[in-house]
Amino acid sequence: MKITGIICEYNPLHLGHYKQLMALQHMEEDIATVCLMSGNYVQRGAPAIFDKTLRAEAAVKSGADLVLELPVTASLSSAEGFAAEGVRILSGFCEQLCFGSETGTAATLMDAAKRLQSPEFSKALRLQLDLGLSFPAARQAALGSDLLSRPNDILGVEYCKAILAQNSSLKPLVLRREGSYHDQIPDSENPSATALRAAIDAGDDWLQYVPTQCRKAFSSASVHTLQAGEKAVLARLRCMTEAEFEQNPHGSEGLWRKFMHAVREYATVEEILTAVKSKRYTRTRLDRMLLCAVLGITREMLDTPAPYIRVLALNDRGREILKVARKSGRFINAGEATGEDYEALENRCGDLYGLFAQESELPSPEQKRRLIYVP
Repeated sequence: MKITGIICEYNPLHLGHYKQLMALQHMEEDIATVCLMSGNYVQRGAPAIFDKTLRAEAAVKSGADLVLELPVTASLSSAEGFAAEGVRILSGFCEQLCFGSETGTAATLMDAAKRLQSPEFSKALRLQLDLGLSFPAARQAALGSDLLSRPNDILGVEYCKAILAQNSSLKPLVLRREGSYHDQIPDSENPSATALRAAIDAGDDWLQYVPTQCRKAFSSASVHTLQAGEKAVLARLRCMTEAEFEQNPHGSEGLWRKFMHAVREYATVEEILTAVKSKRYTRTRLDRMLLCAVLGITREMLDTPAPYIRVLALNDRGREILKVARKSGRFINAGEATGEDYEALENRCGDLYGLFAQESELPSPEQKRRLIYVP
């Protein structure tokens, strides 16, 4: 079997994700699928809308064989850090990395990745930044292509950059991403997670856009949003010391100080982020900065690779993949105690997640989680 990795969030899992998983199952090769999935916090700087255990189980029911948890320190990194850690983990035992792309061709993405890593590009980027452009706009201008204007292409290029930088043996397996990542209204065949989250928030019918076998579990699941936990967020931010603000991993170039002053001057999360926003910094960076502050994630924590990877869910074939994976690294089951410093961070993040539930929710300690087996 050819072990193929997917770096994902499934926030929530929908018919577009199901289409990708089914495409892998119907290829001529015997492909086994590993999903390396963000846990209860996602890369855009927000709590995941549904608990990671439910999302992992839904993934296996929809065609994945094994679901691993991407460490929270990778989930809350920049796109570059998110991709790099995902590639590092999967390179030890996977042969391919499958991902969607608006462009749909590995050669185009790999060529862009090579150009981004060249000395000539670094000089061109600096010139654009000196003109006052934000980093994303400056990078696109320096590349001289609109490739970096499309979200899945951007992440695809980051995967290719990580493969090159790490001299990884992973081969990109690119599937064309139909529909728009930013759609606010769900497309019947290619819905976006953005549109589904908006539908969930508005109380609209959204279950028709997820695989049939997952609908019952999703229909009764507790919804989590940053807005639901705003009081808890503000309480944490207002108790932070200057030293804690300074250690924020996304607060470089003095951004942490501007953030600290905004926390002490404004009454809501939205007002704080609006006050800190500028042309130079993207909103998602500010969202990650805020969430790292709430979770107590420092620059040192974010820069330190997790000492192990959690196994969230699997089927029988997933057990076989796990035997292979454990030859390359440390993989432990959900809820298994380790005594590592990183485990304390996991437990804190797990304990705080319930505060983002729209309805009152009993605490769900990380150490009481169980590995999900799907026959």
